[in-house]
Amino acid sequence: MPNFYCEYCGLKFDSVWVLTAANCVRHPLGPHRGRHKLYESREKGHYTCKYCGKLYSSINSMTASNCLRHPDGVHKGRCAPSL
Repeated sequence: MPNFYCEYCGLKFDSVWVLTAANCVRHPLGPHRGRHKLYESREKGHYTCKYCGKLYSSINSMTASNCLRHPDGVHKGRCAPSL
């Protein structure tokens, strides 16, 4: 059975329906101000931030980090997985 991940927080879900039904603690608008977003790539062994290029072992650890090269400014946003 495939796993589905949230692009904002990296949580793993069993179905897209459950993922999109819940609010996300790392949503760009603020905690619980929006729903989870489906990460639309396959499961990988490592993930690369699309802004700074740093490698992470999971989406969850990546999205917990503030990004040095975020478009909004240094540490003004979180790292985001590239597709």
